[in-house]
Amino acid sequence: MGGVLEFLIFFLIGLVGMEFVAWFTHRFIMHGVLWCWHRSHHRERQGVFELNDLFAVFFALPAIVLIYLGTEAGHGWALALGLGVTGYGVIYFVFHDGLVHRRFRVPLNRRRAFWRHRIEAHRLHHSTSTREGAVSFGFLIVPSPQSLKQALMKKRNRQA
Repeated sequence: MGGVLEFLIFFLIGLVGMEFVAWFTHRFIMHGVLWCWHRSHHRERQGVFELNDLFAVFFALPAIVLIYLGTEAGHGWALALGLGVTGYGVIYFVFHDGLVHRRFRVPLNRRRAFWRHRIEAHRLHHSTSTREGAVSFGFLIVPSPQSLKQALMKKRNRQA
């Protein structure tokens, strides 16, 4: 039984921990040194893909390594962690590319309060097309739209 509980704990660490990794990466890397890639996501997409899609490849690499270590080297914790990271990636892909940006159909009700709150937060993030001045860098854990609107107004007033 300990093996299943340990697996579940590491899976959840990977799944939930990715929210913090994604927030940090989005805030300081995507809106920092790799803005040259992420900029494409703050503009109207031309075609099926955008340069920003390359981030998915880089986020997948640690998960692939962890899953490999788990299956080939017998480290159950690494497999669980890698699957948790992968699970976050799937949830993010369905939410972000499906529900928010409507790149494909998703069988979820975007009008439900849980999703509507996150969609609004992401739209507020996209209300700026520059690397500075953006709000809401998270995905699952996001402030209320009201507080994001206030933060956005503060940032815009400082830049004016």
